[in-house]
Amino acid sequence: MNKHFPKYEEFDPKVPVWCITADDNGCMHRFFDTSPISPSGRYLAVLQLPFEDRQPRPGESANVRVIDLETGQNQVVAETCGWEPQMGANINWGASDHELYFNDVDTDTWEPFAWKLDPITRKRQRMEGTVYHASPDGRWLISANLKTMRKTQPGYGVQVPDETVRANVGLVDGDGFYLTDTATGKKRLLASIKDLFTKADPPVLIGDPDQCEIYGFHSKFNPQSDRLMLSMRWFPAQDRPLWNMFKLDRSAVRFAWVTMDLEGGQVHCAVGPEHWEKGGHHATWFPDGKRISMNLNIDRDGLRFVQVDADGRNLKKMFDDVPGSGHPTVHRDNRHMLTDTYTHEKTAFGDGTIPLRWIDLKTGDEEVIVRINTKQPCPDGVIRVDPHPAWDRSWRYVAFNGHVGGTRRVFIADMEGLL
Repeated sequence: MNKHFPKYEEFDPKVPVWCITADDNGCMHRFFDTSPISPSGRYLAVLQLPFEDRQPRPGESANVRVIDLETGQNQVVAETCGWEPQMGANINWGASDHELYFNDVDTDTWEPFAWKLDPITRKRQRMEGTVYHASPDGRWLISANLKTMRKTQPGYGVQVPDETVRANVGLVDGDGFYLTDTATGKKRLLASIKDLFTKADPPVLIGDPDQCEIYGFHSKFNPQSDRLMLSMRWFPAQDRPLWNMFKLDRSAVRFAWVTMDLEGGQVHCAVGPEHWEKGGHHATWFPDGKRISMNLNIDRDGLRFVQVDADGRNLKKMFDDVPGSGHPTVHRDNRHMLTDTYTHEKTAFGDGTIPLRWIDLKTGDEEVIVRINTKQPCPDGVIRVDPHPAWDRSWRYVAFNGHVGGTRRVFIADMEGLL
């Protein structure tokens, strides 16, 4: 990367960092649980926004770019109307560099779908379903209904006209989480909202579900590709449609993480609303695929890093006195954790810059390995810039977002010296 990409040297990073999108404005990678770096490590896939000062409107397109980290070659490989400012088009690599998945929207029907694209040959196959997360083995795509995601929080899913979005009142059995076979492109409803609430053990505590609008949100395969984390959100049903209930009255929104296998069995509520209501965010799998990490105000004394088994047992703090923040992931060595920070969190620097925090899981000692600006000039929080630090499949490199030089950019850090 030294040959083709400029070094990022502001605030004296503790590891080598390169800006991979220095020649292209408005670039972002997806999320902290999926790397934009291809399975071989050669390519980086990013979304390039057409503008950075407002939310997209239905039918507006963005570019999917693939950058060759070996040669520096940078190409637009596709356009898509299936994007929003936080997760982009949910770009995911499959099992090889010849499988890149991302969402699009048919603007004649306003139905979203995913493409399976070979970015090298440009051959593509249309999937029946959409992609939120691709299984690491490349066999499956999992996704909630991307049209309804923004009912609870905009910036996620796809942008379509409001009148084309369904309302899920009560325990509906015709919507939920969809599994797509990447070989055939066929999709099926793996688990309905009704299934998840009636089968979970321990149960999801909801009160009277008939008085609630209930939607699927995040969905994640574990690293072994044999279990799923599924995020549910609900709020009191209203006489008229409401949008962005998360912003309007966050206290009215309830959350739960449910886990299950790929046959729709072994359904457990791992983290229910009785814990979420204390305050928390951003759960993901441990490398072992059996435990979950997240931020949670478990004792109502401030946000902490916690872990819990996939069946909801053994919920506990990792530390009593290390504040939680951002989007934490536990490294494969089980000795370290990496996370970022929101600009409003206490662990931020207060000037728009934030740290990437490198934490020793045995001692609680931490180090700021990179300090970078993420504050952007538009006051709309939906188009905020989150670093979303994500490990590549070798567990050596980390990709993250920043707002540097007046635009969104994507960076890669080489963590070898800390491992």
